[in-house]
Amino acid sequence: MAAPAQPKKIVAPTVSQINAEFVTQLACKYWAPHIKKKSPFDIKVIEDIYEKEIVKSSQYLENYLWMNYSPEVSSKAYLMSICCMVNEKFRENVPAWETFKKKPDHFPFFFKHILKAALAETDGEFSLHEQTVLLLFLDHCFNSLEVDLIRSQVQQLISLPMWMGLQPARLELELKKTPKLRKFWNLIKKNDEKMDPGAREQAYQERRFLSQLIQKFISVLKSVPLSEPVTMDKVHYCERFIELMIDLEALLPTRRWFNTILDDSHLLVHCYLSNLVHREEDGHLFSQLLDMLKFYTGFEINDQTGNALTENEMTTIHYDRITSLQRAAFAHFPELYDFALSNVAEVDTRESLVKFFGPLSSNTLHQVASYLCLLPTLPNNEDTTLDKEFLLELLVSRHERRISQIQQLNQMPLYPTEKIIWDENIVPTEYYSGEGCLALPKLNLQFLTLHDYLLRNFNLFRLESTYEIRQDIEDSVSRMKPWQSEYGGVVFGGWARMAQPIVAFTVVEVAKPNIGENWPTRVRADVTINLNVRDHIKDEWEGLRKHDVCFLITVRPTKPYGTKFDRRRPFIEQVGLVYVRGCEIQGMLDDKGRVIEDGPEPRPNLRGESRTFRVFLDPNQYQQDMTNTIQNGAEDVYDTFNIIMRRKPKENNFKAVLETIRNLMNTDCVVPDWLHDIILGYGDPSSAHYSKMPNQIATLDFNDTFLSIEHLKSSFPGHNVKVTVDDPALQIPPFRITFPVRSGKGKKRKDADGEDEGTDEAKTLIVEPHVIPNRGPYPYNQPKRNTIQFTHTQIEAIRAGMQPGLTMVVGPPGTGKTDVAVQIISNIYHNFPEQRTLIVTHSNQALNQLFEKIMALDIDERHLLRLGHGEEELETEKDFSRYGRVNYVLARRIELLEEVKRLQKSLGVPGDASYTCETAGYFFLYQVMSRWEEYISKVKNKGSTLPDVTEVSTFFPFHEYFANAPQPIFKGRSYEEDMEIAEGCFRHIKKIFTQLEEFRASELLRSGLDRSKYLLVKEAKIIAMTCTHAALKRHDLVKLGFKYDNILMEEAAQILEIETFIPLLLQNPQDGFSRLKRWIMIGDHHQLPPVIKNMAFQKYSNMEQSLFTRFVRVGVPTVDLDAQGRARASLCNLYNWRYKNLGNLPHVQLLPEFSTANAGLLYDFQLINVEDFQGVGESEPNPYFYQNLGEAEYVVALFMYMCLLGYPADRISILTTYNGQKHLIRDIINRRCGNNPLIGRPNKVTTVDRFQGQQNDYILLSLVRTRAVGHLRDVRRLVVAMSRARLGLYIFARVSLFQNCFELTPAFSQLTARPLHLHIIPTEPFPTTRKNGERPSHEVQIIKNMPQMANFVYNMYMHLIQTTHHYHQTLLQLPPAMVEEGEEVPNQETELETEEETMTAQADIIPSPTDSVATPSYAEAGASSDPDTTPAPPEISTTVAGPVTAPAEADTPQDATSAPAETK
Repeated sequence: MAAPAQPKKIVAPTVSQINAEFVTQLACKYWAPHIKKKSPFDIKVIEDIYEKEIVKSSQYLENYLWMNYSPEVSSKAYLMSICCMVNEKFRENVPAWETFKKKPDHFPFFFKHILKAALAETDGEFSLHEQTVLLLFLDHCFNSLEVDLIRSQVQQLISLPMWMGLQPARLELELKKTPKLRKFWNLIKKNDEKMDPGAREQAYQERRFLSQLIQKFISVLKSVPLSEPVTMDKVHYCERFIELMIDLEALLPTRRWFNTILDDSHLLVHCYLSNLVHREEDGHLFSQLLDMLKFYTGFEINDQTGNALTENEMTTIHYDRITSLQRAAFAHFPELYDFALSNVAEVDTRESLVKFFGPLSSNTLHQVASYLCLLPTLPNNEDTTLDKEFLLELLVSRHERRISQIQQLNQMPLYPTEKIIWDENIVPTEYYSGEGCLALPKLNLQFLTLHDYLLRNFNLFRLESTYEIRQDIEDSVSRMKPWQSEYGGVVFGGWARMAQPIVAFTVVEVAKPNIGENWPTRVRADVTINLNVRDHIKDEWEGLRKHDVCFLITVRPTKPYGTKFDRRRPFIEQVGLVYVRGCEIQGMLDDKGRVIEDGPEPRPNLRGESRTFRVFLDPNQYQQDMTNTIQNGAEDVYDTFNIIMRRKPKENNFKAVLETIRNLMNTDCVVPDWLHDIILGYGDPSSAHYSKMPNQIATLDFNDTFLSIEHLKSSFPGHNVKVTVDDPALQIPPFRITFPVRSGKGKKRKDADGEDEGTDEAKTLIVEPHVIPNRGPYPYNQPKRNTIQFTHTQIEAIRAGMQPGLTMVVGPPGTGKTDVAVQIISNIYHNFPEQRTLIVTHSNQALNQLFEKIMALDIDERHLLRLGHGEEELETEKDFSRYGRVNYVLARRIELLEEVKRLQKSLGVPGDASYTCETAGYFFLYQVMSRWEEYISKVKNKGSTLPDVTEVSTFFPFHEYFANAPQPIFKGRSYEEDMEIAEGCFRHIKKIFTQLEEFRASELLRSGLDRSKYLLVKEAKIIAMTCTHAALKRHDLVKLGFKYDNILMEEAAQILEIETFIPLLLQNPQDGFSRLKRWIMIGDHHQLPPVIKNMAFQKYSNMEQSLFTRFVRVGVPTVDLDAQGRARASLCNLYNWRYKNLGNLPHVQLLPEFSTANAGLLYDFQLINVEDFQGVGESEPNPYFYQNLGEAEYVVALFMYMCLLGYPADRISILTTYNGQKHLIRDIINRRCGNNPLIGRPNKVTTVDRFQGQQNDYILLSLVRTRAVGHLRDVRRLVVAMSRARLGLYIFARVSLFQNCFELTPAFSQLTARPLHLHIIPTEPFPTTRKNGERPSHEVQIIKNMPQMANFVYNMYMHLIQTTHHYHQTLLQLPPAMVEEGEEVPNQETELETEEETMTAQADIIPSPTDSVATPSYAEAGASSDPDTTPAPPEISTTVAGPVTAPAEADTPQDATSAPAETK
């Protein structure tokens, strides 16, 4: 039973209590999958469960509710139960519609009932709270249009016939605007007449549904009083309704016809005039939602065509509205003559409109509105029923001038201030439960325009970084312990690594504004701090680079010296925080007050401890603050700062990314035409697939992709392969393949009989083997070759990647994603030498893996370039960074000029040809080419007779130069062979001069920076960077004139939507078009998405959805790799159900390491049930910081057992699903075995999320939770957890909890099929010869619980120590001759030392069984785990105690340096 995350601490029941509960008992009787004899369906069960409001039960929806639904048994409780369960699934981010897809028959009936219930009177059968649940259900339906079942039902509500709900005059006006629509409208009317009355009535009901729902909402809204108490049910209903309206307006398919209905209902006017808006407490969120709705109703888009409207078009629409109002006024209302004759700019502000229309009577206002078709005509001699305030607001809000969205954006400060940082509605706390709605944009499947797409991402990215900044400020400032001094000033009682008190702050420059702007172009200030701290922390402060972001903070504490800080109480009042402003470092100042520039030169050594930094302030923010100071007499913020805070560089790139998005919105975003609609989520999702691209390439050179002709034939199953040569000896790679290209957009031509013409042709591939021209006589001239035998799906991915268009490759764990990526890059490089490819990945680690594999292929090193700071981690001596490449070019130039010198000497040419690249060029032209041409004229074919073989060697002019090559150069077997060798030698020489010509620029450009820019823009053909680097440096790259033709993205499903989009736009368009030809994305959306720290943005706004995942949801074709080579087949079965037919590569069955059993363990994978230890299961010392002592001790005990058997510790990793447990396990390892040479430490102890993309032979996994399934319910996390192990996976968990969770069933049904107690074979040493699955010859021991395992390991260890000790004693007593040569005999002293060490290790490190059982649970105080063992080092006990922010401030230098490793 997964309960929602609660913001307040509630003690959850244990599993045994849950088992005693009502629903779980029912589950065990009626629907739990592990129960064999289930009771028959009973409608009363549903009524009971709904009455008792327990809806979050495991598998209730799938196995009971929907399975048994039919019109006969449908009731209110039944409907509501289904809606509640679906809403709950959406809240927990798990697939909700699968069950309905499996049994779709009754869904239409069910949906119609929902619509009926949503419109029912609130005082009737359905309460307002229940109707709010229905609204949320409908919202989920409208946001799931990619599901056919849902779309078929929803379409009736939002198509053109819904305009029946418009008032007749407005309908006429709209049809007049677009003549095409009138034709459709008449057609709809005709079809309606043919319907039978019942069906027609039903259709009319559906078409009018949204209009009626709006009217119902308005009546609820009007019932909210201004000041009397109001039920929160009404407020929540209104909030959810506005959320539904925003979602309908923000999707083009729903907006297209609905926007007119919404406009005609004047919903916004009713809302802005309602009492709820004026209720400060209750109406705050409602008002924020309303502003979002207002923004979307007036969005710059043509509703019918879906085209974005330009600034000019928006102005024209505004002018048309005003002039039609003026015409109506002139013709019919003499009292408005002044208004009618004024120019537009004079009358289109709110003030002037109110001045003109305010004095008019209600009836006159109604008549004006009816002339504009906004209201029905007022009958003669009747007064209007609408109040004047409403009529006036209707006219004014419709005709007032709007502020351009882009203008607003440009005036917005990019750094968050204290007002935004601590606003809960915009930046909710970590513990968002998913219950209410928020005033946040959502990232769904579709966007209105690119502007809308960028804006939503901009807002969310800004708020997500604000949330992280809030955490950092709270952490650093509370560590500094600001208290009020006796004299009323500030005194700091603590210190923080990431923050320092400011000694002096002065604004040094405020530059003039640009023309047309009212904010300064630049504001600079100097900040002085005193770095009286440890050297390594001082280095960190001095190492602040240009563009690093810091925060200036003002605190005015009111608490006296020595007051304790309580993290549970509100932060701001405790520290007295007043202001927060952002700034960007320009650099540190030297002794003379000049900025020290970044560069390869060493930094000057500054004396003393005082350091001054020059910083840039935000000009927009500065202007707002100064205006506030001057106009309102507020204090000058910039005189008050007393703390400067820095942040970790990796998390501190938000400002650059926001600036990049803002710049993109200010330029014409040119996305390639073939991608535009797909990015917005419209049109044919397969339109960018290579098979539908008009510029598909027929013949491609696959270079070294295929290992043999047989490999090629097996790679194209179902195709007829024709080889151009018949001789099998010549059918060797490399191959060129000509594919049949379909004419038109994927449509085959049909002949007269309607048959497909040339179906055989469509399946025929023409294969032409070709020989790579000889590159020279040296061994290093031989091209490097691919050695991987790709599968047919991998070949399809490579083929798609070489063709123009969008290629999406889904790569399950272990399927060779990186190998495919590298082969695509290599093939593009050889097929299109003039094109440039950009490689983008999520992490530096993935980029380095790619680079290491690229270097193993036939790609010239001088064409590779790696941008960013990750190149330090490349496991190679070669430096691929910008400056590394510059040095390579300079060194290579010298090497090549030396070769020219040698060549010149060998030819006996006087002079200094090798002085520069330029002189070398002349030497080639006049000396080398002339000799070569003369040689060719002597040895080429003269007439019919072939020249003599010996002539090729005799006349060859470069014998002396090639004297250092393997001899003989010429084999003398045939003329053709020798001639090819001679040409190869000349190619070798020519390449030297070609490279020197390319390097000539580095002679002309003198600075390293200029040379590196030249390399980036001209020389490099394959440029790699992380997505973060691309977002940070876009401005610089575009300014340099960076160009590229292809993009390949690895780990695409882990990259944020916006960070995937920015790399498409790192270049300026050519003639208004993007030159991008290919976009290859490789990823796996079934594994974990991008990390979003705040739950609200992750769940409510769906910010964790990557662009890759969205494309898959939209239906873009993918190539799914289907053979894994990482794990044993049995382990692969635990996760392969999630993928389309994922199988195993042959070596997984054949190699000995996969077929041999795991020594000392009966099974290759096992789920081990862990019951409460000392009455405690999971514990939660701090919110969401889960620990489980029993599991932690059990995992470590198994690890120690494996090491004692002989397993290498670095082949074992320990994973867990929570940070709290990770720290607990690390702590236990430190106490039990960390420093013990016999055991050691595992390769890694980390969380599943952190271990994504990595693997190890043996994985021990702790699932921690015992009360609720928690976030493992996200199947993607389960897939990552199950797919990290190659040979052995051992999972420790509370089985009764996890086996009941529907989403996890496919994996847990396999896990629970094996015994749930650990089966070990203690007498079987590592490595074993036993085959996997064989019965062991040794005795199997069953471990029932953790204390038994701890006892067992302790005894095993003691036994090992004693036998080792005995062995040493025996060795000492042997005569010297019996000791083998080279074996050292330990003397008495070392023996005694060893003995002492052993005893210490035994006493200190390995716990006795009594210790293990007596271990207390880790309490909040971080108590030590054993009374008898050595206490843990201080930093460990703090990590166990609470959320891990502790390592940043450590007590000793060693602690501080080890801290970052701790938090990796």
